[in-house]
Amino acid sequence: MYNEIPEQKRIEFRCPDPTHNPYLAFAAMLMAGLDGIRNQISPPDPVDVDMYEIAGENGMDIESTPSSLQDALDALESDHEFLLEGGVFTDDLVDEWIEYKRVYEIQQQARRPTPFEFLLYYDG
Repeated sequence: MYNEIPEQKRIEFRCPDPTHNPYLAFAAMLMAGLDGIRNQISPPDPVDVDMYEIAGENGMDIESTPSSLQDALDALESDHEFLLEGGVFTDDLVDEWIEYKRVYEIQQQARRPTPFEFLLYYDG
């Protein structure tokens, strides 16, 4: 790194799900990073403990990422203005993508039993 000041060396990179579209995912991550810089959003302090051991303990209120595709789409629907900066994405593209995911993934999956449900109810 070129900067010798430790406080200015922090970066977090989370790899997207392997089923992502890299053209959309990396553009969205770049836009989110630029939004964080523009709005001076500082990352939270690092937590160096086993998250499963401290769940609900020590008064630690640690935010987590959305736990389902539906939660992620709800979050995207409520906060996607940063993606529209500079015309990188459009409202139509974001709205159509959210609708597609809800109709062709969430609704389709909800109509079918999962392997776990087969195990629970049909495995004698």
